Amino acid sequence: MKPSMLSKLDQLAERLVEVGQLLNQEGVTNDMGNYRKLTREHAELEPLVELYKNYQQAQNDIDSAQEMMADPEMKDFAQEEINDAKQRMEELQVDLQKMLLPKDPNDERNILLEVRAGTGGDEAALFAGDLLRMYTRFAERNRWQIEMMSESPSELGGYKEVIIRIAGFGAYSKLKFESGGHRVQRVPTTETQGRIHTSACTVAVMPEADELADVVINNADLRIDTFRASGAGGQHINKTDSAVRLTHLPTGIVVECQDGRSQHQNKAQAMRVLATRIMDGQMRAKQAKEAATRKSLIGSGDRSERIRTYNYPQGRMTDHRINLTLYKLDFILDGDLVELTNALVAEHQAELLAALGDDGI
Repeated sequence: MKPSMLSKLDQLAERLVEVGQLLNQEGVTNDMGNYRKLTREHAELEPLVELYKNYQQAQNDIDSAQEMMADPEMKDFAQEEINDAKQRMEELQVDLQKMLLPKDPNDERNILLEVRAGTGGDEAALFAGDLLRMYTRFAERNRWQIEMMSESPSELGGYKEVIIRIAGFGAYSKLKFESGGHRVQRVPTTETQGRIHTSACTVAVMPEADELADVVINNADLRIDTFRASGAGGQHINKTDSAVRLTHLPTGIVVECQDGRSQHQNKAQAMRVLATRIMDGQMRAKQAKEAATRKSLIGSGDRSERIRTYNYPQGRMTDHRINLTLYKLDFILDGDLVELTNALVAEHQAELLAALGDDGI
């Protein structure tokens, strides 16, 4: 392990002791904000330092075994101890490197998830509905909260466009690699010849912005239009101009919300969506700049890229970025995404480790 990495681990071990002492100080809970911050830091450092202690113990085992090598009767046993300890150190080093990788500051955020029907007409809209259900079921499995922000249903079912908010710890970290083009291959219910059709949808996963802290939106840059909402919602929805359309003039971003019962509620939701889209645009611009120097297989933020195919006749899902094919399409569409999301996270970590390469951590 590189000296720079060992030095950093030593510093983090010292910091864990320091945080522990601060948490044990009398009156520490008087400032709950600082107390929660220290508690979170302690929880993050503890498993890392524990791994480092195991690494140091493996090194001590090697040193002890080396001393036994001079004894002919203990030589074979000592060599076996050295080999075992070296293998443990290699495994622990990989785990330590992963834990020291730079953290995405947005990983713990809630998300806004957009699904838009692409090529394929009504069939694409139905597929958008299937994708929405898949992500909703995944959120339910994680006990996250789901909130409908905006929807544009199609006549035959499904959605032309739909936006939901998913609130839960780590939502962005688990779903951030879902952004991109999703393609479906299946026989539509309206197909009399039994031919397989190909349709597509675009998914965008955006960390929810704190519109006050993350994005500055000047009122002078906004055009606000109100209009009468359409669609389901009972008598009230069609009696007032409760729907709101926001146009952000500098970026051209347009957001419509009409699912709330009041103009005030729709405007508040539209502002949340607008702030998130602005921040997302800034993030993708940064990612594109980074991609110019290093090609990343996943997490590039490029939504024009086809990332996945869902093949109904073969019951398979293929993620083209990591060449992963799973023959359990029914389970995946029912929200069983753990194997897929874990594989994407692991590949991303491998890319980061490879990128650090000669520089190391």
